[in-house]
Amino acid sequence: MAFGWAWDSLARQLPLRLTAGTFFLSSGLSKLGADEATAEGLHQFAAGTYPFLGEQDARKFVRLLSAGELAIAAALLVPVVPAAVAGAAVTAFSAGTLGLYLRTPGMREEGSLRPTEQGIALAKDVWLLGIGVSLLVDGVNGHRCHPCHRSHRSHRCHR
Repeated sequence: MAFGWAWDSLARQLPLRLTAGTFFLSSGLSKLGADEATAEGLHQFAAGTYPFLGEQDARKFVRLLSAGELAIAAALLVPVVPAAVAGAAVTAFSAGTLGLYLRTPGMREEGSLRPTEQGIALAKDVWLLGIGVSLLVDGVNGHRCHPCHRSHRSHRCHR
C-alpha cells in the first residue's frame, strides 16, 4: 500500500520535476563558464534590486548562482529528494526572481503587472513559483495523508 502511494505521488510530480529540473540544470550549466562581462552584467542587475549583493565579487556571485541552480536541479531530478524540500527550494528561488521583476524599473508597464519586452524573461518565472508551491503542498499533504498515519485511517486521501 505504501509503495503504491509513493508511486502515485512520484507519477503526479514527475512532469513538474522534469520540467523545472531541466530548466534549472540548463541555466546552472550555462553560468558555469560565464565570462567577466556576463558575470558583471548578472551581478549588477541583481545588486540593483538586492543591494546586499553588491558587496560580493561578480565572479563569485555567478559561481554561487550557478551552484544554487544546479543544486535545485538535482533536488528536482533525483526522485528521493522529498517533494516538500524540492518545492521549497524552487519557491524560494522563484520568489527572488519575481522580486527582481517587481522591483526593477522597466520590467513592468507603468502602474501594471504586465511585463514590458525587457520584463518577459523574468515575468515568465511565475510558472516556477507555481511548480514550487505545487510540489511543496503535495509533499506536505502527501506526507500528512500517508495511509500508515493512524490519524487519517478514515480519511480517503489520494484515492
